[in-house]
Amino acid sequence: MRLSEFSYNLPKELIAQEPVSPRDHSRLMVLNRKTKKIIHKYFFDLPQFLSKGDILVFNNSKVIPAKLIGQKESGGKSEVLILKELANQNWEIILKARRLKLKQKIYFSPNFYLTIVNKLSPQTWEAEFNLKEKEFWQAINKFGQAPLPPYIKKSSDLKKYQTIYAKIEGSVAAPTAGFHFTENLMTELRNRGVVFEYVTLHVGLGTFQPVREANIEEHKIHKECATLDKETAKRLNQYKNEGRRIVAVGTTAMRVLEFAADKKGQLQPFSGDVDIFIYPGCEFSAHGRSASGRKFFIDALITNFHLPETTLLMLVCAFADKDFITKTYQKAIQKKYRFYSFGDAMLIL
Repeated sequence: MRLSEFSYNLPKELIAQEPVSPRDHSRLMVLNRKTKKIIHKYFFDLPQFLSKGDILVFNNSKVIPAKLIGQKESGGKSEVLILKELANQNWEIILKARRLKLKQKIYFSPNFYLTIVNKLSPQTWEAEFNLKEKEFWQAINKFGQAPLPPYIKKSSDLKKYQTIYAKIEGSVAAPTAGFHFTENLMTELRNRGVVFEYVTLHVGLGTFQPVREANIEEHKIHKECATLDKETAKRLNQYKNEGRRIVAVGTTAMRVLEFAADKKGQLQPFSGDVDIFIYPGCEFSAHGRSASGRKFFIDALITNFHLPETTLLMLVCAFADKDFITKTYQKAIQKKYRFYSFGDAMLIL
């Protein structure tokens, strides 16, 4: 598989700069993988396509205000994006500043600053903050901003860049398929008999980064911390064995479930890094076990329209057939669907 097979041209005006209001009034493209039919709806029409006993699996990770604007001791401005906490309570960060060096301090207030202690990669650094634990989070919530993707030029508060069911802090990018759900819609789905289950995957920036290798099989996918607890795994296995439909809300929820599924397609609970790379023609691998030839654990997927040449687009192509997805993206552009984080949605059945 060549990287160029996952490229497409998108007019800039179709990149959504803010969510629609109400959220469930975004558009919904419904795809049938068997018939290859496409239906154009709105997200509030979702209950029409779900039945009593269907299972919606959400990612309940919560975006943290991970963007910080500070100053170096020399007075120069510096933009910091905190990525994840390390074992020693230091943090992996991305820095936008000139002439960075070890032991340099960046101040966000006289009483809140970081010290650069190590270079981790060409893009990332290890930083030690002067505040820890509760005091650290108080400062982050006071001085931090929403870590919006670079293609969103309009400023937005963290509340807009968050799902309504977000619970467990840890993401530096939102699981955006969940943006379309409102309290009214979730109430309607519950009343219809749809069951809600939750997993956690803390979304990192690697999710949205384009693949660089011309041969995608050579790409080394990023790692993201995730949890599927024992009781949730047990219930989901039971639902699957009963023949009930499992619908993943977003590629992050899907990745948790496909990573956790063993050779027999049964979920094994876990807590740790997820690094499964799903692309057309791939062999699944979970927990080091070869799962070649098994079917997807999920039966349907709710997802947004993804950036070209990303692992997210490749995952969707693997689930729904690459040629079909290529045609649907062309159709979405023709019909002026809104793309990316604040954009419209697809339901792939």
